[in-house]
Amino acid sequence: MPSNPPMPASQRVVQVCLFLVAAIAMLGGTLQMVLGQPDTSPRLDNVHRFMAGVYFSTGLINLWAAITIRRQGTLVYLLALGVLLAGIGRLVSIIQVGLPEPAALWLGYLIPELLLPVVIALAHTATTRNASRAEAT
Repeated sequence: MPSNPPMPASQRVVQVCLFLVAAIAMLGGTLQMVLGQPDTSPRLDNVHRFMAGVYFSTGLINLWAAITIRRQGTLVYLLALGVLLAGIGRLVSIIQVGLPEPAALWLGYLIPELLLPVVIALAHTATTRNASRAEAT
């Protein structure tokens, strides 16, 4: 059985970040599917649970990408973009309708949603750049 060379640190960073996103999305999607949108209209609850399914499935995609990280390319950037867009959506909500209480909790969601995609993209770029250099030599 062929053994894989050691994983570069930058690739391990991407893998850990993808596992983290996967855990958050799968747990969050499950929780939102079960809880729904309390104290609201049937329409909003329906949309909320639909989006919970999308959230959960995004977690599965992140999990698969993390497990198969050595074979991943553009997908990693697309997953990072998804997290960034989610964070931007949260930021727009905060700007337009205010910061929910407790504020620290919601900022605790927002800050990683804006920073984690940058870490993923930079680390993945470093991995692919180093791999290209290694192939050239």
